[in-house]
Amino acid sequence: MKTIFKFATLTLMMFALSAYSFSASKAENLERGVTGPVGNNTSWSGYSTVSLIPGAGLIPITSTTTVFYIGFTAGAEADITNMVLYTTARGSSTITAVTPVTLGGISNPMIDLASVTVCPVIEISTFNPCIVRLDPTKLVLSALSDYYLAVFFTASDANNNSIGLTAPQFQQSSLRGTYISGDETRLTVGAAIPSTLSFSNQPYSLMYVMNN
Repeated sequence: MKTIFKFATLTLMMFALSAYSFSASKAENLERGVTGPVGNNTSWSGYSTVSLIPGAGLIPITSTTTVFYIGFTAGAEADITNMVLYTTARGSSTITAVTPVTLGGISNPMIDLASVTVCPVIEISTFNPCIVRLDPTKLVLSALSDYYLAVFFTASDANNNSIGLTAPQFQQSSLRGTYISGDETRLTVGAAIPSTLSFSNQPYSLMYVMNN
């Protein structure tokens, strides 16, 4: 994939998140999210991003839901084939649960990045990334488990060839991530997270894991 890195602060991003009132309850991080500058990693047609939410990094906050926020830095439309959350025992690669992740009630959304209702600041860039809040997932994260958010961007898709995903520049988050060609969202309970995946880097696209 073609990668173009630029530096940007997240001041405007954090302001936009705080200004958005998704509900009356206070939104709090369940893991330490992205707090530094982001880069721009482009051309995602036919790729899966897999982000690790480690149980060891969970912040002790009481929550009945988990909300994922994903970031985009370029493009007009993101076409997603499927999104899931895999659960494993902490330190294990064997999947014990598969939970659908949705946006607008579906796991295969089309995200209109050119819409001001989706991305308040147009045009999006590393300086003005678009942060999309996915639907709340009825799942209580446990320190005894690890979690993997897998998102497959539709293959042979011209829109996805133009989108950019946020790629944090500094190792400041407890979140980790990688990407792989092909659809990694179809694994089932009892299967294993592929051993070929390395989670030494910061996550692609996943910005925050929150309670709201």
